[in-house]
Amino acid sequence: MQDLAGKVAVITGAASGFGRELALQTAALGMKLALADRDEAGLAATVALLPAGTEAITQKVDVAKPDDIEALAEATYARFGAAHLLFNNAGVAVAGPIWTTTLDDWKWVLDVNLMGVVHGIRSFVPRMLAQGQPAHVVNTASAAGLLSPPGSSVYCVSKHGVVTLSECLHHELQLDKAAIGVSVLCPAFVPTGIGHSERNRPSDLADANPLGEAYAEAVRKAIAAGKLTAADVARITLEGVRAGRFYILPHQAIKAAVEIRFRDILDDRLPTNTLRASPR
Repeated sequence: MQDLAGKVAVITGAASGFGRELALQTAALGMKLALADRDEAGLAATVALLPAGTEAITQKVDVAKPDDIEALAEATYARFGAAHLLFNNAGVAVAGPIWTTTLDDWKWVLDVNLMGVVHGIRSFVPRMLAQGQPAHVVNTASAAGLLSPPGSSVYCVSKHGVVTLSECLHHELQLDKAAIGVSVLCPAFVPTGIGHSERNRPSDLADANPLGEAYAEAVRKAIAAGKLTAADVARITLEGVRAGRFYILPHQAIKAAVEIRFRDILDDRLPTNTLRASPR
């Protein structure tokens, strides 16, 4: 996936944050775009920022709904005839102690963060295999998919799931000798809309952790202080795709925390609280 000009990129969560920046940077490389999000106004704002002449379609999509993702795949192939770069990027977050989490917390976050990726793979990868051209899948996880910071149980479970799902997908495509690469993106704190993702929380899943707000406010402050921007992460992600990297960790400092976690496992130690060393 060295030459992306003229290829087709599919991006979920394209109304803000990483998704918007990935749209802008893939468009700048001459790619055609299929952009999806629940937030139609945000999608329109993203499109307004694209370089003149960019060929793009937009679609309102709730990634938690498999039929929405299937409709996105159908629309993409009807318009462009292929998909070469799939960003399963949409994500939401909740915070708070695990013993006060609600079932709505679990359903909302797992349906978006984990099942949204599952739906993207199930709808697009078979079509990518059939089209017989090189392609690449990027699944957005998080540093929280490699670590276990306190107060982030629901989010961490969803993102750990994305990491192992991506690893399995890589192995399975390799066994199938498919010309489809896989990357898992694991950023730490970055100023994006995820700190206010409750704005998109469905009304039928509104029962939230009563102790979550204090944790969420601390996370929002850490996000606001992030040293990398969403544009930086998008650039690093595209560099990783072109280099064929599987693990994309924009914040190199988290590797020390990941190493501590694995030393805990290998040395039979109690888990270390790596929160200060793990920015997301």
